Amino acid sequence: MVKHIVTFKLKGTKEDRHEIASRFKNALEKLPEAIDCLQSMEVGINENQAEEWDIVLTAVVPTMADVSVYARHPAHVAAASIVAGHSEARACVDYQF
Repeated sequence: MVKHIVTFKLKGTKEDRHEIASRFKNALEKLPEAIDCLQSMEVGINENQAEEWDIVLTAVVPTMADVSVYARHPAHVAAASIVAGHSEARACVDYQF
């Protein structure tokens, strides 16, 4: 099994960032229904005002190859387009467990 963890720092005002993060979260949470290899998806919007990162996702897929399947899937591409123009930074870790 592989955990795919990604966090985003968004651009804009606090309100703008929260609105984009909420839209992104809603889209991501629908992906397990659309992508066969995606076993689970957990998404959180940062509530800690002292931190700079806005949203984190944890996806679980069977293999490292499935990370690419998930990333290229049209439903994921559509969800990712929500933050595409609003992302200041992105960090990712993929590991087997």
